[in-house]
Amino acid sequence: MTPTSDTRPAIRPYRPEDRAALDDICVRTAHLGQDCRPFYEDPGIFPTIFAAPYPQLDPGLSFVLDDGMGNAVGYIVGTADTPRFVAEFRTKWLPLVADRYPPHPGPPATPDAAMVALLHDPERMIVPEVAAYPAHLHIDLLPDWQGQGHGRELMWTLLDALADRGVPAIHLCMVTANTPARAFYDRLGFHEIAVPDPGPVTYLGRTTGKVDRAPGQLP
Repeated sequence: MTPTSDTRPAIRPYRPEDRAALDDICVRTAHLGQDCRPFYEDPGIFPTIFAAPYPQLDPGLSFVLDDGMGNAVGYIVGTADTPRFVAEFRTKWLPLVADRYPPHPGPPATPDAAMVALLHDPERMIVPEVAAYPAHLHIDLLPDWQGQGHGRELMWTLLDALADRGVPAIHLCMVTANTPARAFYDRLGFHEIAVPDPGPVTYLGRTTGKVDRAPGQLP
């Protein structure tokens, strides 16, 4: 839905009834910020990897942008402890979704197979160079809601929640070709973390420091 003067968007905690909206937002932004449906036979693989596990495995660190009428139009999901999250992804999440997305034998031959391979390899998230940034996140907003400061507010909300838990720093992994996303993260104070041979992705990190903020002020 396009925002109007009659709605009052606000950040709120994720609720179980937001699940379908989160899946939809993820699918519609998963291909370099654009809709992934033209490129994948089953685009549901994206929220299965990058959105849905987080509210279940680390409750309290998932937030949505509500359009003012109860509809989630953006989200940020994260975990405070990446190694723990990876272990629980393996033992608790994969058994729930492996029947729909069984592993493919041999090297991935299609875009869908490549994503299924990621699903079955949560240990890829354990990167020694980001160990000092134990939390990680994913953030997405529908196109009509981008560029209005909502992404910044979502980020501040998660950073504050992590700071309240005593988590010192956070990282993210992004597709390097997604230059608009990189500009957004740069504005929010993220810096690049050197990782040998990262492939098509870039790792970024920053502290979670909780501070008083005026509109437009970086945390």
